[in-house]
Amino acid sequence: MIDWTAADIARRVAARDVSAREVAQAHLDRVAAVDDRLGAFLRVDGDGALAQAGAVDAAIARGEDPGPLAGVPVGLKDVLVTAGVETTAASKILAGWVPPYDGTAVARLRAAGAVVLGKLNCDEFAMGSSTERSAFRPCRNPWNLDRVPGGSSGGSAAAVAARLCAASLGTDTGGSIRQPAALCGVVGLKPTYGRVSRYGVVAYASSLDQVGPLARTVEDAALVLEAIAGFDPRDATSIDAPVPRYRDATAAGAGGVEGLRFGVPDEYLAGDGLDPEVAAAVAAAVDRLAAAGARVERISLPHTRYALSAYYLIATAEASSNLARYDGVRYGLRVAAPGASLADMYCATRGAGFGPEVKRRIMLGTYVLRAGYYDQYYRKAQQVRALVKRDFDAAFSRVDVVVCPTSPTPAFALGEKTADPLQMYLADVFTLGCNLAGLPGISVPCGLSSGGLPIGLQMIAPPLAEPTLLRAAAGYERIAPFTARPPEVAP
Repeated sequence: MIDWTAADIARRVAARDVSAREVAQAHLDRVAAVDDRLGAFLRVDGDGALAQAGAVDAAIARGEDPGPLAGVPVGLKDVLVTAGVETTAASKILAGWVPPYDGTAVARLRAAGAVVLGKLNCDEFAMGSSTERSAFRPCRNPWNLDRVPGGSSGGSAAAVAARLCAASLGTDTGGSIRQPAALCGVVGLKPTYGRVSRYGVVAYASSLDQVGPLARTVEDAALVLEAIAGFDPRDATSIDAPVPRYRDATAAGAGGVEGLRFGVPDEYLAGDGLDPEVAAAVAAAVDRLAAAGARVERISLPHTRYALSAYYLIATAEASSNLARYDGVRYGLRVAAPGASLADMYCATRGAGFGPEVKRRIMLGTYVLRAGYYDQYYRKAQQVRALVKRDFDAAFSRVDVVVCPTSPTPAFALGEKTADPLQMYLADVFTLGCNLAGLPGISVPCGLSSGGLPIGLQMIAPPLAEPTLLRAAAGYERIAPFTARPPEVAP
């Protein structure tokens, strides 16, 4: 059962070929068998999962529609608020916080019949590219346990790759769904900004954060997106537009990519940071698309060289504001000596509760928002953001989909970049432009390195063009199916 896709599970459960409870138990057993080595889960809610599965089975027995994700076992990144389950954003400052409600994406998953197994590991407050910055334990890559799974949604990617769950939810602020998907050999989809509600997401950078699915097939990612997408009045940035049947787009993609126009940006293939094996794998993938009838041309995104700096100024400025609420007064950690002042309690709580990377980003964001520096840094970064979006708009006047590497390298070694923040930040160099422009993007596996590590192919489409994006990704998946599985945690 652990090898079944989400679509397979939903069909079999709805047809009573297998019970949702049996599927949930098989995945819980898998978690118990391998996750001590992997570190994908921070919290497993076995009793809750079996209760949810039992409710799905009972609905089917009553003749009711169990939902499009009937009995599908899923994991949730620990920044997604989950009723009755401790939610910490992988930070000590939120240790012990049990939310009284589900965020919108979580509630919609449950309403679709999915079974939530627990909370998945991530970089603290989603700030990182390796899932080494979790306050509780690092997550490892199931393809090589000495390598990182990517981040910040590393647990979400590792859990799906290792067959601990059929699908998962992550968040993507600068590549945090797509980059770990690439490093773990799974599909990771970042929707258009506003397509999925952010209500119930522990915020990092509010103008960039977006919830999305990770799965082992494009069809599964489409099914999950269809379940969680849609307008939500509780999110002021939510887009009020009908939700298409995304699964139909994947069916269209299964028919091929003939006629689709793909653009390959020159700027993404230049420079010294792109691993030669990644470059070769992406070039081969583009050749496959062309051979299958797609039109491929070179394009330019000229402001790409400024995007990384602009992103880290905007994201950290928003983080500085968002994380100011964690003060030890209302919830989470409180550190205070007897007789200490309120200001002393604030300082002690934040000093003990936040890890070094979160502190670094808060300090940077606070600096760029200071009087006298706001125009010089933050406003200029927003101007660059507008130029990056304009570059993509120009590209999409000529092509349907931009295609490029997801990550500049395969998975790197644990500890390799923790002492060099800039090198860690460069892991997002190909993904963050998509966030700055608010576009949908997807990573699909396109091969293995000579060291047996997955390589990801990224596709980016115009706003709300998820159907086109899914058609292109499913079309590539049909041309070059990825059937390898992680050797480190094989059953």
